[in-house]
Amino acid sequence: MNFDSIVTSINIWSSKIKTVIWSFIKEEKENFVVLWVWNSESNAIRKWNILDMEEFKDNLDKSLSQAEKMATEGISGATISFNSSSFEVVVSKGVTAISWEEITSGDIDRVLDAAKAGINMPNKEILKVIPEYFIVDLEEGVKNPVWMSARKLEVVAHIFIMNSNVLNNIKKAVADVWIEIIDIYPNLLNSPEGVLTKRQRELWVVCIDIWATTTWITVYEEWSLIHSAIIPIGWDNVTNDIALWARVSIEVAEKLKLEYSEIMLEDPKWIDSKEIPFKKLGLNEEGWVAIDYLNQIVTARYDEIFQYVKKELRFIWKDWMLPEWAVLVWWASKQRWIVDLSKEVLKLPSFVWTPTINDELVDTSISDPSFAAVVWNVILAKKYSIDHSTFSLNFKWFIDSINKIFKKIIP
Repeated sequence: MNFDSIVTSINIWSSKIKTVIWSFIKEEKENFVVLWVWNSESNAIRKWNILDMEEFKDNLDKSLSQAEKMATEGISGATISFNSSSFEVVVSKGVTAISWEEITSGDIDRVLDAAKAGINMPNKEILKVIPEYFIVDLEEGVKNPVWMSARKLEVVAHIFIMNSNVLNNIKKAVADVWIEIIDIYPNLLNSPEGVLTKRQRELWVVCIDIWATTTWITVYEEWSLIHSAIIPIGWDNVTNDIALWARVSIEVAEKLKLEYSEIMLEDPKWIDSKEIPFKKLGLNEEGWVAIDYLNQIVTARYDEIFQYVKKELRFIWKDWMLPEWAVLVWWASKQRWIVDLSKEVLKLPSFVWTPTINDELVDTSISDPSFAAVVWNVILAKKYSIDHSTFSLNFKWFIDSINKIFKKIIP
């Protein structure tokens, strides 16, 4: 099997750093194999902001070193994906005159720059610009206007922006461990771009990405992103609710959520409730909690999340009107009966996405909804990036390795 390139993807979030090294096959550009997956702890970030730079760099370096060692491939550059509570999505419009009789890629760049020029927010940095549609003279809804005849070109674009200091700190931490950043993708964009099929994006579809402290939703129609929103509630709020109402520690609440809780769709009066002693969890806490009470706590919070999603869909007049389903990704999508709750609240068909592209991918530990962002981070990198994505055991990697050693020796 001949490999076209070795690609590294790093996904950063509040308590984990996921590093994945991939190989794309020369003969089959759309297929890839996973060389190694490394999932390491990270306790230096809270609410997507770095609290301890040295600890964060140490966690990042350990994750990369283990991935390099097990994959027997050196890493000199990587694509980065992460979330941040400072992310915002702004819809902006740009206009430009056409230099020649036909629209060129240069005109596309200029009209996108014009859309960015309308964004003036202090201490903010533009991360990505995603066009929703173009207007060629008076013709709206154009997806790709290159080589069309026109005198004026307009664009309606979604501008992804975030706090400059948060982005600069992440860039600095990655650079300090001698890794070149090839590109950065917000997870809000990653998961739907990779998860949703062309058919789904042609019709109406919503991708629901439930993270630790936030829930990200994106809505597509006719292959274009038409709406996105960030809801400040996630599955960590479920843990906090259990800790508060069951009067237990966060550790016990997390175990109760993962091992015993499920979403309750029936009337609790008709359910035989059992009691869970806290000693059964292997932690030094006294007491017990009834399963039906635990399930009511969990159900109430997830129901609230879906109510907010429903409110966003109503805002764009698409409540109950998405023929291509609601797609759930990330860890919370593994909660028992969450699909049924989504169907009940949103009044839409729903399903949980898992990576199932090829046998090599399915056989690895990455076949999990929580890896949606990191899986499709590398797909987007392959789609949009250029020669930077080729990393191998070469002279440049050797020099970078020497630099790493001196970095660790010399304070």
